[in-house]
Amino acid sequence: MANVKSIFKSSKLLLLSSMIAVFLIGCSSKDPDAQEYNKPAIYWYNKMLKQIAFYDLEAADDTFISLESEHRNSPLIPTATLIIANAHIAEEEYDLAKYYLDEYIKRFGLSNNIEYVRYLKIKANFFAFENQFRNQQLLLDTLEDINIFMSKHSDSPYIHLVEDINSRISMAKATFDQEISGLYIRKDKPEAAEYYKQKAEGSWAYLEDIEPVSVPFYRSVFE
Repeated sequence: MANVKSIFKSSKLLLLSSMIAVFLIGCSSKDPDAQEYNKPAIYWYNKMLKQIAFYDLEAADDTFISLESEHRNSPLIPTATLIIANAHIAEEEYDLAKYYLDEYIKRFGLSNNIEYVRYLKIKANFFAFENQFRNQQLLLDTLEDINIFMSKHSDSPYIHLVEDINSRISMAKATFDQEISGLYIRKDKPEAAEYYKQKAEGSWAYLEDIEPVSVPFYRSVFE
């Protein structure tokens, strides 16, 4: 009888151990990346490309971090940075795209691709504008980036695209300054109104040619 109890007890212990093992294996299978580290650069690079292809940019960001952390000086880093930046632009995630482009400019400022990267950042900034009279700092930062591009890359194949963006943003800035001038007129502050009127004319000489942006009435009160 004792032997039977002993065998039964051992069986229960074995069954419990098996259940714990299955549970642990199941948990680890739910997070296959948990044990991934110390991989070759090409492994992380290919994995990132696969995740981008399946539109899993959050996972691709994590994989890029692994690539950069383990292989900071890999020749794959510049290309990987551009690929993931473009992927975020395609998904209209412009802040993340600009983060990667800024990192590229800081680390690879002497690269042959630098003018393309600067253009890409200007384009991402331009697409990031959502509302007519918001993101003024982004507007000023973009104009500064445009000035740098036009002074350093005047013969770039992207120069005409940058000039077009420059015109559009300059008109936006002129419209914004004109709105401030009108606000000061309504507040009976003529000196301030004249100051912003001159700023508007400095941004775009032909203010009468700028068509007002159509803003829905429910949003106009917040602009």
